[in-house]
Amino acid sequence: MIETKRLIIREMGQSDYDALCGILCDEEVMRAAYERAFNLEEAQNWLNRHLKRYEEYGFGLWAVVLKETNEMIGQCGLTMQGWREKEILEIGFLFQKAYWHKGYATEAAIACNEYAFSVLNANRVYSIIRDTNIAAQKVAVRNGMNIIDKDTKNFRNIDMEFFLYSVERTK
Repeated sequence: MIETKRLIIREMGQSDYDALCGILCDEEVMRAAYERAFNLEEAQNWLNRHLKRYEEYGFGLWAVVLKETNEMIGQCGLTMQGWREKEILEIGFLFQKAYWHKGYATEAAIACNEYAFSVLNANRVYSIIRDTNIAAQKVAVRNGMNIIDKDTKNFRNIDMEFFLYSVERTK
């Protein structure tokens, strides 16, 4: 578990499924990253993948919970992602629309960045962000990242352009 000023970041469980669907099944939220919302089966598969990642790696996308209300407002965490021909450690995040533009994504991403460097002993972390997702790009910049590459990825039979942001450990 990671704690910040306003957030608790913890592993998701099956009990978080409804809150997760509030994110993954929302057209506007998902358009920014994946072009369309997930259906209920895809949302369950997403959760299952992260539960498996916790077992395999000890990390994955985690639930982001507001301390004030104990409500899951998003997810943020670390995953191993493919970029070109290698696996990279990525900080990813998705939040309910009601919690956009309030600094929660930045707060959570910075905490995950610190976790990657201090707990996982990573030398570099990345964020893969669609070229059209300006808000997520701003989060990456606030997290100390810079664009180091650009590539086209195919997701759900749609070619999309992505920027690769990165930051190196300084300590």
